Amino acid sequence: MATASDQVGSRAGYVSEEQRRLAEAERGQRERKKQSLDLQRESILSQRTSNPGRRAALEAALKEIEAQLATLN
Repeated sequence: MATASDQVGSRAGYVSEEQRRLAEAERGQRERKKQSLDLQRESILSQRTSNPGRRAALEAALKEIEAQLATLN
């Protein structure tokens, strides 16, 4: 729960320790998600197939991963 001093401080440009920790945790989660998506993207790009159905599935998966990466940037 934010106290009156927290609210005044945040309005004045100060960030509470709790807000800073939460922001760092969110940045960490975003970075881990981005790394995971990058690895998935590289895995898909490294796969070769002549099967049209499999190729379509890989292209769809790649499109989804790239869309998720775009939202993280």
